[in-house]
Parts: sequence; structure tokens; C-alpha cells
Amino acid sequence: MHKRVLGPDGVEVSAIGFGCMGISSGYGQPTSREDGIAIVRAAVDAGVTFFDTAEAYGPFANEELVGEALAPVRDRVVMATKFGFKFDGGKQAGLDSRPSHIREVADASLTRLKTDRIDLLYQHRVDPDVPIEDVAGAVKDLIREGKVKHFGLSEAGTNRAGMAAGAEAVDRPDSRDDQAASARGEHRRGRRPVDGGRPASDRSGSVADTGARRTISRASAATGRPLTMTRVASSERSHLKRGRRTLSS
Repeated sequence: MHKRVLGPDGVEVSAIGFGCMGISSGYGQPTSREDGIAIVRAAVDAGVTFFDTAEAYGPFANEELVGEALAPVRDRVVMATKFGFKFDGGKQAGLDSRPSHIREVADASLTRLKTDRIDLLYQHRVDPDVPIEDVAGAVKDLIREGKVKHFGLSEAGTNRAGMAAGAEAVDRPDSRDDQAASARGEHRRGRRPVDGGRPASDRSGSVADTGARRTISRASAATGRPLTMTRVASSERSHLKRGRRTLSS
């Protein structure tokens, strides 16, 4: 299995990722728990290391199945899950990305996934009632606590992704850039929102699509480094990565 590295901090995943939703929901009758676990473990045996799930799949059942299936190989795989919905009687009942709810979901997901950290936690759907900066700040707190390693977005435009990255980047500059700035006697500052919250560096940019790999090159006021979008083969999502921030759209 070929591998790909997402972003400059070296998160290595298999070129083919496994979206686990269909085992528990979305495509007719759910697969039995025993068969589902066997399928996930067969994917591991085939070299897949990137597994995607969400609390909404089931709901909750898919995370439990994936957690049980991957527990024996936890340190060999990258696990992604999502927040962003509220549920009533086991059914989706609208969006909810309030910071307090994000924390509740993350804690519950950690339990269902049988793990002490979520490699990639991202917002399942954009919540128009919660500023993206508040969402990013909530996940940033979870990253600081070691519960989450990377932050992402699903079905969000590039402008919103840039705003989220800027908010999550404040006070977390790239260590190499920070060391260089210190050597020059300078102090780094976070992004200054302009144009309705969109950083000035996001007002222009070029997009090159090469199929499996796409690059979005834009100046970053937060890090001075480009955004890179990598599409993982056989995956529905593209993951934008800058430093420790993975953004999915």
C-alpha cells in the first residue's frame, strides 16, 4: 500500500482511506457487528491506515464498531471522526457546534472509539449559528489537552476553512518560524480579521487541480506558509493541512 504524508508535520496515511459509514448506515441494512469488525480488520491487513467515522453514523454505532475493530492496532492507524449534529431519540435533530457540545461529543467519541486521542476531529456540517472562530477555538482547547491531534472541516468552502485555520493558529505559531523570529528579536502575532472576518491573505489565491493531489497556494499571515490540499484516493474528502491543522472540504 502506498503512503502519503499530509502536511509538513508528517502525518502518514495510506493512499487509500476507508470511510466506514456504510457498515452501519446510509446504504440499506446495516452490516452485522461481527462482519463489520471483520471488514475493518481486513482493511488493516490490506495496508489501510486511515479510517473515517462519525457519531452521526448509526448514530453512534459506527464509532463503537470502528473502535472495537481498531483497538488491537490503535498505534498503527489514523482515526478520524466528526461532530456537528444534535440528536433526539436516535435521530438527527439539527446542527449543534456550540463549544460546550463539541467537548461533549469529543469525550463521548473517545469512549466509543476506545482511545485516548482522536487523530482528526472535524466539523461534519457548518453551523450558521456558531462563528467558525468559536468552533476552531473549542477544538484548539481539545488539542491543547491532548484529546485531539488535528482539526478539520467537512463541506466547508475555502474562505471558511481559511478563517478556521487562522483562528486555530493564534498563539500556536510554527516552532521553526517562532525560533527564527526570536533570533531576530521579533514577536509573532496572530491573524487580524478583515473583510468580515476573512484574513487579508485569503482575498486572493490560485488553485491547481492535478487529480489525486491539489494545491491551494495562499499567503498565510499566521505562518507565512502555503496551504496544501491532498486528496486521498478512494476518499470522499480532501484534507487541507498546515502545520497541525487538517482541513477537510
